[in-house]
Amino acid sequence: MMRLACCTAMLFVLRLLVGLPWYQVLPAILIFYLGSGGWSFLQIFAKTIGRDLHAAGVLLRVKMNVRRHLREKNTIPKIFAESVHRYGDKTALIFEGTGESWTFRQLDEYSNKVANLLLERGFKEGDVVALFMENRCQYVGLWLGMAKIGIEAALINFNLRLEALVHCVTISNAKAVFFGSELTDAVSEVHSSMGKAVQMFCSGEWDPKQVPQGTECLEALLADAPSHLPIACMLSPSVVSDRLFYIYTSGTTGMPKAAIVVHSRYYRMAALVYYGFRMTSDDVLYDCLPLYHSAGNIVGVGQCLIHGMTVVIRKKFSASRFWDDCIKYNCTIVQYIGEICRYLLNQPVQKKEQQHRIRMALGNGLRQSIWEEFMNRFSIPQIAEFYGATECNCSLGNFDNKVGACGFNSQILPFIYPIRLVRVDEETMELIRGPDGVCIPCKPGEPGQLVGRIIQNDPLRRFDGYVNQSATDKKIAHSVFKKGDSAYLSGDVLIMDKYGHMYFKDRTGDTYRWKGENVSTTEVEGTLSKLLHMKDVVVYGVEVPGAEGKAGMAAIADPSHSTDLEKFVKDMEKALPPYARPVFLRILPEVNKTGTFKFQKTELRRDGFDPSTVSDRLYFLDSSRGRYVQLDEELYRSMLSGKHKL
Repeated sequence: MMRLACCTAMLFVLRLLVGLPWYQVLPAILIFYLGSGGWSFLQIFAKTIGRDLHAAGVLLRVKMNVRRHLREKNTIPKIFAESVHRYGDKTALIFEGTGESWTFRQLDEYSNKVANLLLERGFKEGDVVALFMENRCQYVGLWLGMAKIGIEAALINFNLRLEALVHCVTISNAKAVFFGSELTDAVSEVHSSMGKAVQMFCSGEWDPKQVPQGTECLEALLADAPSHLPIACMLSPSVVSDRLFYIYTSGTTGMPKAAIVVHSRYYRMAALVYYGFRMTSDDVLYDCLPLYHSAGNIVGVGQCLIHGMTVVIRKKFSASRFWDDCIKYNCTIVQYIGEICRYLLNQPVQKKEQQHRIRMALGNGLRQSIWEEFMNRFSIPQIAEFYGATECNCSLGNFDNKVGACGFNSQILPFIYPIRLVRVDEETMELIRGPDGVCIPCKPGEPGQLVGRIIQNDPLRRFDGYVNQSATDKKIAHSVFKKGDSAYLSGDVLIMDKYGHMYFKDRTGDTYRWKGENVSTTEVEGTLSKLLHMKDVVVYGVEVPGAEGKAGMAAIADPSHSTDLEKFVKDMEKALPPYARPVFLRILPEVNKTGTFKFQKTELRRDGFDPSTVSDRLYFLDSSRGRYVQLDEELYRSMLSGKHKL
């Protein structure tokens, strides 16, 4: 656009000076424009105009809706009330574990009971209640009931134990904990550390002998609570910019951080996905993701609360039962995250995987290396891949089904959505700035960190941060787009093609430098996993004394030790350049993952390749012999002393 404007201005000046008629000037403009690279722009325009107009319409629609909700002082519970009015006896939630189904009216009445109970117990707007239980319909009803009277829920990962569990309850300042009976042991272990002021309520099978002293049975209390909407809800001053609940980061490094989710953010995340990927209220969504996570509870359950969609909740993801569930409940959309797609590909081929009605797979983290294989094997027409974090303001969506892309930004009108890839040192993630102190934008094909401009009075651009202010400050940079502005730092490295499609490259710390080259652990993990028939593979860099950079190390989950290392090396030589091939291997029974299937690398990096501290089998790639040899203490000491060169 800038090139065309410049050409037009120059040639009209020429017309004024020389006196050429307009019908001679216009062809001259066209010839000059095309000769200066305009063909490329026209190609980009023709290929992306439909996509970009759809995205602009989605952004405008969501922005106008959020502003309407702000004006009308609507909250998520009030928006849900509209769904109850519209859909009433339609099925809202189905819990696969028991086959239990709730209509919109039943979910509304249950959440009213929760609100009335909490009011009766003296809880008030602004209080926090921790929610610690596995997936079930009640989970949604509990936080929704809290939200009706302005109580904020702290949604805690049900895999956490001991110190991490206490940390999450403590930093939220929770006055009570609602926990599932299946987690009684975990709560009992830390009950004394939470303090007597924290009230305890147990949901599920009730055994007063097993639960911590003072715990009350939640089901019994709710049975006696009124099911009508509390008067306090009608008088509540809550608005869409108030806090709804807290979602904790996965904690792949350090303790989890509590990200703040306000009502407008919940609506925005759910609505952008709904309108962007052209969903309808007639869709049935299969949600096997944890409800303490934004993908499961906002992107998934949000379609039920806001748009009237039926959502099937599963207790936990099961690769063997996945297609059975989809067929049984007539699902049309499935959610995925992390490595779920790879686990499904690793299952034996069965007829049922082609007998479903799935039209779309919605999620993030699908590796490009298995993208088309996943679509073809399971006959799924559309991969609705998106990029985003609970707290980020630079979400992306792959609206045009582009293989491998996690989203896009318009090349025709790039300033409509103020996000950008900026140059960084890929090892340190330090922003690289120009002479004016402003960050340098990346060109197509150049990797950079994704950033989003922060505009706090814009519901689509605001950044609410974390409960911890110092954690919030670390995610903000200044003078990014222009001098003096503020921007959210995603911590993720992406690459953009000439059409504006974005491709995920790495998360912070997921690159290392070896033999003068930057190695992407994400790319290497995807390649090695495919070579090893979809085994779990974690790749990371380890320091070797005397060697520059970090040597690659791969931890492979192989409890039966069935990996043929000779074949693996030959296959790897064809698939990876020398600098990207892991120097060390660690064969272990399983790889630790977060509840959302992200690999936990911190301990693996810390363990390194010392045979005296690592009980798993270790191997070293002997380049002179072209194979992996077992790494023993003698060879390890030889490397440390410099006698054995890498």
